[in-house]
Amino acid sequence: MAVQQTQVLPAPFIEAPAKAYLGELETAIGGIKDLDVSKLYGSQFVAPQSAIQAEAEALRGGLGGFQSYLTDATASTGPDAYKSYMSPYQSDIIDTTLAEYDRQAQMQMPAMAANAVAAGAFGGGREGVQRAEYQSASDRNRAALQAQLLQTGFGQAQNLASQNFAQQMNLAQAAPALVGQQIGALSTLGAQQQAQDQAIRSANQQLAYQQDYQDLQAAQQYGSGVMGLISGYPQRESTSPVAPAPSPLSTALGVGSTLAGIYRAITPQQIQIKS
Repeated sequence: MAVQQTQVLPAPFIEAPAKAYLGELETAIGGIKDLDVSKLYGSQFVAPQSAIQAEAEALRGGLGGFQSYLTDATASTGPDAYKSYMSPYQSDIIDTTLAEYDRQAQMQMPAMAANAVAAGAFGGGREGVQRAEYQSASDRNRAALQAQLLQTGFGQAQNLASQNFAQQMNLAQAAPALVGQQIGALSTLGAQQQAQDQAIRSANQQLAYQQDYQDLQAAQQYGSGVMGLISGYPQRESTSPVAPAPSPLSTALGVGSTLAGIYRAITPQQIQIKS
């Protein structure tokens, strides 16, 4: 009885590229095994802080620059805050004004004496009463004038203290706001610079990756085409006669038998028997 072996093989024009694909794939995988991935991934592909961003960070200390203005504003509060704003010429002004007042008041005394002489009351009790009333009124007016001068000076000093308080508070708010605006502008420019640097680094990383994996990707793409051909074309059958399998003993004793032959003899192959 004849023994024949049937093999299911791809089409000849597909089998050759498939073998070539396996060779290329093996070569590409061998190159990947020795690949240094530290050249493809790592901190070298992450853009560091830009110089402009570092400048913006250095300015953050200015955000606390309001403290000195708050200290000055605090000095302009409290019951004694006006004293620092009193005019250094205040006492001179008051003294001069009161001296002039006294001089004007004394100038009225001769006229009063003349009136008393004309009325025949000079040196009398009526003249004395008149002089006493005049002096008393003059003293009250003088005290009122002095109080007015003092009140005017105090009011001016108090207003100056209030103005300084408001100014210092405005500066306390404006100073960090201006610094914040500067920091914001620098941060925006720095972020743009960093993004540009990052884009360059990412492009370099992609290039390095493509260079190292180009062979493998090409082999995979080639293999996809081959697999498409294999699935798209029917396979063929190849039938060839096979000699009857000898017994293990005769094969072992036969002259010129090889180890491979002994193995095949001991291990029966799958065959298809056709009558």
